Amino acid sequence: MTVAVVLFTSDLRTHDHPPLHAAVAAADEVVPLFVRDPGIREAGFAVPNRDAFLADCLADLDASLRGLGGRLVLRSGPVAPEVCVVAAESGATQVYMTAGVTGYAHGREQRLRDALRRQGVTLRVYEGVVTAVAPGAVTPAGSDHYAVFTPYFRQWSKEPLRAPLPAPRAVRVPDGVRGEALPSRTRMSGVSPGLSAGGETAGRERLARWCRADLARYEERHDDLAGDATSRLSPHLHFGSLSPVEVIHRARGRGGPGAEAFVRQVCWRDFHHQVLAARPDTARRDYRTRHDSWRTEKDAAQDIAAWRDGRTGYPVVDAAMRQLRHEGWMHNRARLLAASFLTKSLYVDWRIGARHFLDLLVDGDVVNNQLNWQWVAGTGTDTRPHRVLNPVRQGKRYDPDGGYVHRWVPELEGVAADTVHEPWRLLPDRRAALDYPAPLIDLADGLARFKHARGRD
Repeated sequence: MTVAVVLFTSDLRTHDHPPLHAAVAAADEVVPLFVRDPGIREAGFAVPNRDAFLADCLADLDASLRGLGGRLVLRSGPVAPEVCVVAAESGATQVYMTAGVTGYAHGREQRLRDALRRQGVTLRVYEGVVTAVAPGAVTPAGSDHYAVFTPYFRQWSKEPLRAPLPAPRAVRVPDGVRGEALPSRTRMSGVSPGLSAGGETAGRERLARWCRADLARYEERHDDLAGDATSRLSPHLHFGSLSPVEVIHRARGRGGPGAEAFVRQVCWRDFHHQVLAARPDTARRDYRTRHDSWRTEKDAAQDIAAWRDGRTGYPVVDAAMRQLRHEGWMHNRARLLAASFLTKSLYVDWRIGARHFLDLLVDGDVVNNQLNWQWVAGTGTDTRPHRVLNPVRQGKRYDPDGGYVHRWVPELEGVAADTVHEPWRLLPDRRAALDYPAPLIDLADGLARFKHARGRD
C-alpha cells in the first residue's frame, strides 16, 4: 500500500490541482494536508480578513474531499517538522506541493526538502499552479524576467496553456492520521462586515455567474466605480480556490473584447509573479528607481491617519478607503487612485500604504500588493514613473454620477453629481453643514512637492 502527502498552500481547491491529481494517480492512499504556519503570523501576514476567508476555504476544501471519500488533515506548527511527522505517521514516501515565488515560500520549500530527504521521503514541487504560466517560463533575451508588461503579455499570450484537470474521482485517506478541528470565521473578531465568502464552491459559482452576466461588457465597464463590474475573483485566485488556468480557459471560451481585456488583467498577475520570483527583495525594496526622500510615519502622521480613515477631503479617495475597511476589498481603479494620492500627492513612502492594504485586503499578497504599489509610486515597472492620477478628474471620469462616492461617503449623499467630487465648491453655508473635511492638501501643491522631491532624489 503506497501513501503520498499533498501539502496544500495557496491552492485550496480540488479542481485543476496538478499535485493532487499526480498524487492520486501515483499512490493508493493520499493525505491532504494543510499546515497553519506560525511564521505567517509572525511576519504580520495573518490578519482577520484573510484568516476568515482562509477558514471558509479550508471548510469548503474539507467538504469537497469528504464528498470524494477523503478529508482534510489540519496541523499547526512549523511546516517542515509537521509534514515530516505526518509522512512518518502515514508511511508516506512522497510529498506533493505547489511552488511559490516569494522568498518566504522558497525558504519553506528548501527546509521541507532537506527535512524530508533526511527521512527518505521525496518532495515533488509543481510549477504553473498558482499562476497560469510559471515564472521563468517566458523570458527575454539576456534577462531572467520581463521588466515591462506589454512585451511580456505578447510572449505570454503565445504560451499554450495546459487543459484544466478535473477533480479526482476519489481520495482515499489512510486510517489513523490525526487532524485538528478546522477554524471558523464565526469565532473570529476584527473581520470586515462586508467580507465575501471564501472557498472553491463560492469561487466557481461566482466565476460561472460573472462569465454569463458581465464578461462580455468587461472592456467597457471594468473601470466603472459605481457599476462594480469587475469579477471580484482576486481573493479566490490569491487563496487558490480558483485556478488561473481554468479562469483563462473559461473566459477565452466565451471570446470577444471583454474576454480579451479580462485575460490581459489576469496576465498582470502572472507578470508580477515572474518579477518577484526573479527579484524577491522587491517585496521591500524599490525595484527600479530608488527614492530616499519619502515622508515617513514620523513626518506625516496626521496625513497618513486621514488617508487610512477616509478623511482626506477628496471624495473618491475617501470612498475607496472606506470600501476597503468595510469589505476587505477595493475596486482596482480605486486602488490606483488611493495609492497615487498617498505616494504622489502626499509623498508618503509606498511601503506605508502597502502595509495598510495588507492589513485589510482579503486578496492582499506580497506579490501583487507590493508590486502594484511600486508601479503607482514610480519605483516599479511603470514606464511612466512620474504619472500622477488626479483624484478629481479621475472621479469625474470613472464615477460621473457620483454613485460610488454616495455609497461610501454618506456625508455627501445629498451633494449633486456635478459637485460631489469637488465639495469645496459648495456655498459656504452648505459646506459648513457637511460633516466632511476640507482637502488635506491642494493638488497643485502636492504635485509641486512631488516634482521637487523627485528632482532631489
